[in-house]
Amino acid sequence: MTAETLEKELFKSVEKNTPDYIKNNKYVDIDNKNEFIFTLKKEHLLPYDETTNPEGLNLDNWLKNYEKEAAVSTAGIRGPQNILFPYDVRFPINIMGIMLATYAKALVAKEKYKGKKLLKLAGREVRYNSDKFLDLIARVQAAQGIETLTTYERKTMPIWLASFLAFKLDLLGGEYITSSHGISVKNATKDLNSQGSQYLPEESMEFVNKIKEIFETVKNEGKYEIKIAKSDDKLINEAFMKTINNGVDLYREYLENGVANKENLEAIKNLKEKIIIENVGGSAYNTLSKLLEELKISDKFVWMNIEEDPFFHGIGKYDTDPKGNKCFYDYSVDATVVAKKKDGSAYFPVIDTLNYSEKLKQYPVGTVVLITDPDHDRLTVCQIENKSVLPFLEKTGISYSELNDDRILCVYTANQSFLLIMDFWAKQLKASNRWNNHPRFMIKTTASAKSWDEWAKFNNVQVVNVPVGFKEIANIMKKVEKQIIDNPEKDVIVTDVFGNDINLGKNPRMLFGGEESGGMIIGSEELIKSKAGRIAIAMREKSASEAIIVASALAAKLEKEGKTLSVALDEIFTSNEIIAKYDMREDIAYYNESEPDIVKLTQAKKDGEALRTKNDLFYLTMALAEFEGKITLEQVKSILKSTFKTLNFDNLIDIKFVGDGTFLQFTDKFIEIRPSGTDAKTKAYGAGSSKENISEFARILGNYSGDLNEEYLAIIPKDYYNNAKDKSMEEYLKFTNKDADNRVFEIPDYKKTLGI
Repeated sequence: MTAETLEKELFKSVEKNTPDYIKNNKYVDIDNKNEFIFTLKKEHLLPYDETTNPEGLNLDNWLKNYEKEAAVSTAGIRGPQNILFPYDVRFPINIMGIMLATYAKALVAKEKYKGKKLLKLAGREVRYNSDKFLDLIARVQAAQGIETLTTYERKTMPIWLASFLAFKLDLLGGEYITSSHGISVKNATKDLNSQGSQYLPEESMEFVNKIKEIFETVKNEGKYEIKIAKSDDKLINEAFMKTINNGVDLYREYLENGVANKENLEAIKNLKEKIIIENVGGSAYNTLSKLLEELKISDKFVWMNIEEDPFFHGIGKYDTDPKGNKCFYDYSVDATVVAKKKDGSAYFPVIDTLNYSEKLKQYPVGTVVLITDPDHDRLTVCQIENKSVLPFLEKTGISYSELNDDRILCVYTANQSFLLIMDFWAKQLKASNRWNNHPRFMIKTTASAKSWDEWAKFNNVQVVNVPVGFKEIANIMKKVEKQIIDNPEKDVIVTDVFGNDINLGKNPRMLFGGEESGGMIIGSEELIKSKAGRIAIAMREKSASEAIIVASALAAKLEKEGKTLSVALDEIFTSNEIIAKYDMREDIAYYNESEPDIVKLTQAKKDGEALRTKNDLFYLTMALAEFEGKITLEQVKSILKSTFKTLNFDNLIDIKFVGDGTFLQFTDKFIEIRPSGTDAKTKAYGAGSSKENISEFARILGNYSGDLNEEYLAIIPKDYYNNAKDKSMEEYLKFTNKDADNRVFEIPDYKKTLGI
């Protein structure tokens, strides 16, 4: 089935499952480009009833679910939307929710900065209704006196550019509309603070509590008025962004002081074979193509899918689910997702929809393919090779997808490609005699490869482990910067999520920050300065553009040496004495996220969340109880052995809660079981010296029902189990708040710094 046909089928399904009262109730008429007032009524808070409450929107229930997401969200408050009728409040993401959240954030900001000029940025990628949401956000902010910068003509921009500009221009923050690499029908707002980093849960709860206050006013007074400015209000500023080339010029300068140095640009210019950029969704092209032109290397790249498409060109979309049932099913656009065929063999469902067997025919062996997602913050690295290398790939742990009888496409996990990149960058710093100018460290998520930790130890690089989510990496950056500013002559010491105090030395520099899901950033040698003089050791958001530049320079170096990425990876394993060569991730989805019937979807998600939570609590409770000394590690082993009789836990040496999941440390591997912070999913990560062993552990532990056996109940009190989630949140907040940089952002004089 073609992408066009699949999308039409999706539309039909949405249309069929949307009741007339939703279709006919445009309570916020965003097509009205003039100024208007929306009146929130008591009736809106209650459920719809055709007879007794035809104005019902059930907003009380919406807020309850929204608050739950805000408390645990790892990358914006995400959820499905009605792609044809975005004012459908039965879905988590909708016009009303966007309006209320934006308005509440505006009120919080005005209370904090009374009498100050407030300047924010609004950006978007290509998802359904993103343009409408951006327009509404800018208009709500304008009505509250907040000036909003948008790209010229409000076109798409990457999340990393929004983040970069929020910091560089000293903005109060930004609103970015995306759901990252999630399925097409999902959307979200990533709230960016004045640092350009995503809101931590406590920041999100500030505006959620403000919405609660508004609802209380409505209940007491019967109504609440929210003003919407006209679409071309003078406080919606496209002109300024045009003067700075939509931020491209500033970002080019930043890259030229980092990965786009003369050596790397020269290497890319000397490439013999072109590098392919797979532009999923099309929205990366608008910015990255201009950036490559300014760096004078655009002729070394070939683009695929430059047209912007909210259906993402059909990538990751199928007309059957994993069990073979006939329905619309979306695997997302994460190219590294692995699924199982009926015969049990693994395959890449997203890669398979890219039609590479046809599209890559004309490109020679050795061609590098760089795949980026719709908001352009993640990167997957691939390379064409001959089938003759299959035994070597198996030994090295590299997966692949068949192209034809003779050729394959090697698909590198971020754990593998980022190890190649950090090693390449470290060697560059050493070759240019810059390595010893500062102590070096990296920030990584616990779910990322054990090989990164081994490489770092071999190269005398300190490692700070954090929970999943780039905001966690940014939080450590700010803690480091605070110590550099406050005590430049003292060693910088930060605590990782394992509870270890890590001494980074005096005036350290971040070599690398990244996560296994495909996001990375390179630290800056010279401290980055904002227009008003704030400093940063690195940018706050992962950037596929930065990753593409450094990956391309690496590819150019290897092409010159006559090596493939696979050979280079194996050499790193050997030269750095890395034992944990293998990594994997098991994704357990408890329902079909693409279900168009919101009633079925809501119930399926609720049921799935219960399964996810039950699985999580099984491990989480043991980790917390062992940490507090209520049970011993030997008792943990005993529970695990009695529950999983086919697995060996003799060499388990630790079990820890790591902020958002449970980390099981063995002598030869780690396994992490983590509930998704945004959906009814469980993710099981593994890394170690045996691919078969970590795969077996991750599969069995990740898919476990969470049932408690007699031994578990005999060792751990049920009330402790029932309170484990609340206790875990307390521990997480202790970690994030320890030594936090809590300095209040000071609004600069924008006339002096920006001329506006």
